Amino acid sequence: MATPPASSRPAFIPSLIYRDHRAALEWLRKAFGFEVSYLLTDSSGNIVHAEMTHGGGVITVGSEWADWTRSPASVGGKNTQRIHVRIDRGIDEHCERARQAGATIVMPPTDQFYGDRSYMAADLEGHHWTFWQAVRAVSDEEIERATGFKVQASA
Repeated sequence: MATPPASSRPAFIPSLIYRDHRAALEWLRKAFGFEVSYLLTDSSGNIVHAEMTHGGGVITVGSEWADWTRSPASVGGKNTQRIHVRIDRGIDEHCERARQAGATIVMPPTDQFYGDRSYMAADLEGHHWTFWQAVRAVSDEEIERATGFKVQASA
């Protein structure tokens, strides 16, 4: 597996820290359907760098290799980020797959006012994930009416 050219990689690649990143790679594959796309090991077989993909997205999965890198499991479940992942179809089935693999479902699949159906899950070490599937197009005006908020910018 070759390192992809920089021009074909996303501008942002989140890095998640796990106590047991080898177990995390397997769990993320089983629970969320992510695929290991790059794995670098040392002469003893220890993982030095790991990447997983889903659709056009990439995450790195690392260990607690420095004083400032910690899994939520090592800091009382605290998180400073949440990863949002687009699912093209089958959001309810995706949630059930995650539940069966041991994910804690924080919010079951729910239709949102902005046109997505989403669910939230915590993984084996407490990282929080939001999975979403677009189910209908919603205009900025509809969002403003539904929420009372003012849309300042739109994609």
